[in-house]
Amino acid sequence: MALQLVVGDKNYSSWSLRAALAVELSGAACVQVPVSLYRPDSRAQLLAYSPTGKVPVLLTEDGPVWDSLAIAEYLAEQFPAAHLWPRERYARALARSVCAEMHSGFQALRSHLPMDMARDQALHELPDAVRADIERICAIWSDCRERFGPSGDYLFGRPGIADAFYAPVASRLRSYQVALPAIAASYVETIHRWPAFQRWHQSALQEVRK
Repeated sequence: MALQLVVGDKNYSSWSLRAALAVELSGAACVQVPVSLYRPDSRAQLLAYSPTGKVPVLLTEDGPVWDSLAIAEYLAEQFPAAHLWPRERYARALARSVCAEMHSGFQALRSHLPMDMARDQALHELPDAVRADIERICAIWSDCRERFGPSGDYLFGRPGIADAFYAPVASRLRSYQVALPAIAASYVETIHRWPAFQRWHQSALQEVRK
């Protein structure tokens, strides 16, 4: 059977975006199953797909795979020819490190700058904790780009799981009009030119207009 990816509202669900980009990178045939997250019956609908009642969840012939990081690893193993992780050993370890840091960290940024692709307005003031998160993210991007920049415009040259995990941050930084150093600003532009990201972004804006 074709894979199915259960996703939440595209304008708001950063976790769904990560998984959807990873699916596109894999080249797998996959059908998206949208579930609105802000309705009284949302959790009941999601529990029909996933034991956590959350998005994203990838429905496979063997059963559901939930959590965006687990989904990314499943796809990398299932479609090795797509090289979702970098080919070189240390680059792979670094890519996994920055993905894990994003997966479990940056709580201030998540709380104060929730993903909203339709937004185009700065906050009156960024809390210090948010500024610290942004500085760390810019340092990650700068380090990856300086190490692997010669091979392409993404964090490790070609687009991969690390870019899927940081794409929602790039979206937030543009939506909230955050001033960035040159390397980070260039990477945000790279993400917004990424065709897979653009398709999601356009769908998100259409979703808001309905």
